[in-house]
Amino acid sequence: ASSPCWTSCSASPCIPKVLAIFWFDLRSISFPACFLQMFIMNSFLTMESCTFMVMAYDRYVAICHPLRYPSIITDKFVARAVVFVIARNAFVSLPVPMLSARLRYCAGNTIKNCICTNLSVSKLSCDDITFNQLYQFVAGWTLLGSDLILIFISYSFILKVVLRIKAEGAVAKALSTCGSHFILILFFSTVLLVLVITNLARKRIPPDVPILLNILHHLIPPAL
Repeated sequence: ASSPCWTSCSASPCIPKVLAIFWFDLRSISFPACFLQMFIMNSFLTMESCTFMVMAYDRYVAICHPLRYPSIITDKFVARAVVFVIARNAFVSLPVPMLSARLRYCAGNTIKNCICTNLSVSKLSCDDITFNQLYQFVAGWTLLGSDLILIFISYSFILKVVLRIKAEGAVAKALSTCGSHFILILFFSTVLLVLVITNLARKRIPPDVPILLNILHHLIPPAL
């Protein structure tokens, strides 16, 4: 139940503004609102990834250690997991808008995006933004990368156990409990990977493509 919560929270600060731009041509946004949007999006993006990791562990325990499930996945475990997900990602995401806010903005005031991403806003600054880019890259890939590795390990163990099941229909039943979770993880990681590739190859790709992918990434998972 947590994953739809995080995905909805991730969409809430940006989708209304995107609709306001398209429907009413309300393109302006204040600096505080922009930095707040940046913080919320960065926080809930990594919270979503972390929640997928916790859910993968939950599926691992349910399928690989079913008799021990009630003693491992307790209310206390869930409460600790929620605190860990919120604290880890909010703490790591907080410097992102702070680093952008400390810059001097003396160039243009038009963000080449529908939402206030760190790099889109930082590029308007006259200061050196190397540290902003480096922090975003290291923090993002440390959090998302570690989550994806742990998810992969959990599903490797699950697949190993499932393939040993001999009972008729048991394999399909076991895999069906992971189906929707796995589809969301696949979409989440695929869009992120495509976003990275399109940003690296920005000169060869129309500028609207990364923007569209960014919007779809915030829109489709909560819709599903």
